[in-house]
Amino acid sequence: MAYHTRSNSFPSRSHPLIQEVDEQLCRLTSSEATSTSSSSISHQLNSLQDLHDCVDRLLQLPLTQQALAQEKHEKWANELLDGSLRLLDICSTAKDALLLTKECIQNLQSIVRRRGGGESDVLASEVRKYLTSRKMVKKSLHKAMGNLKEMENKSNFSSLNKDQETIAIISKLMREVEAVTITVFEPILSFISGPKVSSSWSFISTMLQSKRVACEEEAEVNEFAEVDAALKSHKSLVNAQNQLNNLESCIQDQEEGLEGLFRQLIKTRVSLLNILNH
Repeated sequence: MAYHTRSNSFPSRSHPLIQEVDEQLCRLTSSEATSTSSSSISHQLNSLQDLHDCVDRLLQLPLTQQALAQEKHEKWANELLDGSLRLLDICSTAKDALLLTKECIQNLQSIVRRRGGGESDVLASEVRKYLTSRKMVKKSLHKAMGNLKEMENKSNFSSLNKDQETIAIISKLMREVEAVTITVFEPILSFISGPKVSSSWSFISTMLQSKRVACEEEAEVNEFAEVDAALKSHKSLVNAQNQLNNLESCIQDQEEGLEGLFRQLIKTRVSLLNILNH
């Protein structure tokens, strides 16, 4: 089979690993305009993990390692390392946001179970803690989204000699991988943060979403926004219990996806470091 022929070489963009990365990029790009729901985000996180796994396998090719290890490409390789660190920071921020929200949700559920959902000072205090933690989470995520915008504007690597085919192919591919990763992360962070009610555009977006919910048989749901709204409106936690359970389940799925992606990003960064320090 052609897939096994000269697997250690890197002659052109027709190499099987290059084609696999291209296919992963196409799938992620085509899914950008689809629904932003908990299930679709979990799917995108898994797809990002698969994409970066392909990239790591690409870095294991001897010709790739030889090209990256050349001193004349040191600046470009260091830019790759910087980009990988920024992606790890963004992923870590999302993980921390989920962990903090989950801990607050579990505390609320524990109080409801012990006190039967009745109103109490302890329960009211825990709701305030949750809403305060969500403000912290949103502030952190909005900062992270700002960093993503900066990364989009700076996603240009140093120029390379066009007659060096191997490094030119890797350069183009890595630009695409970083750009798509950034693009996919934006709706993920936005989903965890929930809608920004402070801006007029967010208000319009919320109204449009409400109309879609009313018109569509299967409406997209943001579990974070649902719980935020329920607690802000002083809704009884007994009635909000299903929403709390749905959010906890949603967080669990996204935690698993982010943890898998985080491990893969670390693995890819280690591969880059090993190549440069060889």
